[in-house]
Amino acid sequence: MASEYTITRRVEFSETDLAGIMHFTNYYRWMEICEHEFLRSVGLSVDMEDENGRFGWPRVKATCRFKRPLRFEEEVEIKLIVTEMRDRSITYTFQFWKEENGERVKAAVGEAVAACVRFDQASGSMTPIMIPEVFTSKVRQRDPC
Repeated sequence: MASEYTITRRVEFSETDLAGIMHFTNYYRWMEICEHEFLRSVGLSVDMEDENGRFGWPRVKATCRFKRPLRFEEEVEIKLIVTEMRDRSITYTFQFWKEENGERVKAAVGEAVAACVRFDQASGSMTPIMIPEVFTSKVRQRDPC
């Protein structure tokens, strides 16, 4: 499986620390923004409803390995790759690319694993469920291969 999606963002001043480097928490925000844009591009969302009620995608794992700093005003390409879709979870890899000294370099690599769950409005509980076919079929349609 190799569904892919790419967005481009510019590092804003408010996203940097005192050294002018993007604060690590913003990598996670950007991964989530990229995921949401990917899902919208195929007509999906992280918060959906079907005939059985509301379901969504809480994170069960999120990591990021920082290779090069991202600085104020730098333009960054974030590439999402669906690396695995199991019965009840989906794994995304995120690559952060920037230009440095005229060369395209990888600035960071992240991963997020989200579980598919049904929300019970009354109790506020979440129950893992099989990923609905409407979701898997639309994600697989995006496969560039």
